[in-house]
Amino acid sequence: MYAIIDNGGKQYKVEVGQTIKLEKLNAEVGAKVDLKAVMFADENGILTSANELANVKVVGEVLSQEKMRKIIVFKYKAKKNERKKQGHRQPFTSVKIESITK
Repeated sequence: MYAIIDNGGKQYKVEVGQTIKLEKLNAEVGAKVDLKAVMFADENGILTSANELANVKVVGEVLSQEKMRKIIVFKYKAKKNERKKQGHRQPFTSVKIESITK
């Protein structure tokens, strides 16, 4: 059994017990979060319509709030002595999927 969830404009395939990195969620460490399912599959078949997915619940536990490794953004224009260096660390939330219920 698995589900496809939607978070931050991206979709993730999740199963029970899996740990995933999602876009930053406003939740405390240890809190339970409900995630929106856009597809659900089990031994009985696949559910994709909004009416069928209204009953599907994907619950996860927030493990940590962290930042990814730093990436460097360097903009450069030749022969103009124009250079701009920036760093960026994207925040994310680690979530462990606890249950997927129909």
